[in-house]
Amino acid sequence: MKIKFLSTVLLFIFLSSSLFSQTEKSGAKQEVIRSVELHEDRLIEISDRIWALAETALEETSSSELLASEAERQGFSVHREIAGMPTAFIASYGSGKPVIGILGEFDALPGLSQKAIPIKESYEEGKPGHGCGHNLFGTGSLGAAIAVKELLEEGKLSGTLRFYGTPAEETIGGKIYMARAGLFDDLDICLDWHPNDEIEANAQSSQAMIDFRVSFKGKASHAAADPWNGVSAVDALELYTTGINYLREHVKPTVRIHYLIEKAGDVVNVVPENAVIWTRVRDKDREGMNLVYERIKKIAEGAALMTEADYSIQLISGWHEILVNRTGAAVLQQNLEILGPIEYTEEEIIFAKTIQSATRKPAVGLDGHIHDLKDTREDPPGGSTDVGDVSWIVPEIGLNVTSAPKDTPWHSWAVVACGGMSIGHKAMLYAAKALALTMVDLFQDDNLRNDIRNEFIERKGDYVYKAILPEGPPPVPSSILATE
Repeated sequence: MKIKFLSTVLLFIFLSSSLFSQTEKSGAKQEVIRSVELHEDRLIEISDRIWALAETALEETSSSELLASEAERQGFSVHREIAGMPTAFIASYGSGKPVIGILGEFDALPGLSQKAIPIKESYEEGKPGHGCGHNLFGTGSLGAAIAVKELLEEGKLSGTLRFYGTPAEETIGGKIYMARAGLFDDLDICLDWHPNDEIEANAQSSQAMIDFRVSFKGKASHAAADPWNGVSAVDALELYTTGINYLREHVKPTVRIHYLIEKAGDVVNVVPENAVIWTRVRDKDREGMNLVYERIKKIAEGAALMTEADYSIQLISGWHEILVNRTGAAVLQQNLEILGPIEYTEEEIIFAKTIQSATRKPAVGLDGHIHDLKDTREDPPGGSTDVGDVSWIVPEIGLNVTSAPKDTPWHSWAVVACGGMSIGHKAMLYAAKALALTMVDLFQDDNLRNDIRNEFIERKGDYVYKAILPEGPPPVPSSILATE
């Protein structure tokens, strides 16, 4: 009888403790949602200012400072100019374990300037624009970090929180330089989000990518009087592109090869002495990417041999594919269900449909629903991200949130337009809440972190991460260094 009574008491204590734990967690989650809502106006103001600044890779001086200064104002300790990049920073709060990180981007794309209207019209002719929504990305991540920091400050959570300001995602991959510098090595878990046309916990990988330039050097001569005395660098470049385009038939469907001719001589009556072509190769993983890269290096050599030009290959950077963590994605998915869908006004729906008509897409509006956690595809969708490099160092949890109409062309004026008005603002605030909710779980649940870590170790296997970068510092423009 006494044993039965004792068992009943112990069961009551266990259930009460469990209930208290759940109540405590629920209370913390309500607080982070309220925090994001409390800071809503300020977050929108920062996002809109970054949207208007539209600074490109490694030149995001004002955008970076806006985020760093706001983090400092909110009580974070900020370390600027890290990993050789003046616009990179880390904002930290708290101490001890666990150490949870969240990533923020803020670089724009050249030539995409656009007003926040649903027809194509430049904000500043020929200027950059946020065609990937990074004005929302960096600010939304900061909003999540502020909300969690307030719980740490009140003693309701314990550990260390880091907000990483990561520049140049669209070009060199700033996170790769930060990874090479070891700045993610002591994290327990890292989170990020990205604007999209759907809401989902990301369970997909990305494409590995190698980014490089090929330069051909010939010998100038008069193109009419004595062309036989010249060696055309452009001939070599054209043979190189011909080789690439014939190679396309013989690569796997997952491979993507694209290039941009940056220099092809100067005037038509001179046999061109110099030619430069920027090339990228992608595949679903590093192994496939490297096979194609080796083939293309031989094509460059062959083009030089056929024309007797000299050639050189300059590595810009290489991006790992994302190492998916489904355990972390499942936790994020649960928090999306807590938040529910995004609701849109009639004006926002009309705005979206007008953009869809202008870009020749079905005028179906916006998808604010929460999509189920998808099976991880063997072949990831197109696109690469330097978040992939982070994911091979620490378990990484990614989120996509609707910030533009369904099927809108990405890296286009249409995405810029939405990022500067309420459709983009709603995505940013939603992401801040979802990430903050997930961080509450991660800070509070030791077993959850262990499960996430165990999946990471199993998927990573015996691979030892090494950044794919040229020797030396990041290629920061001299104009930026001159202002330091």
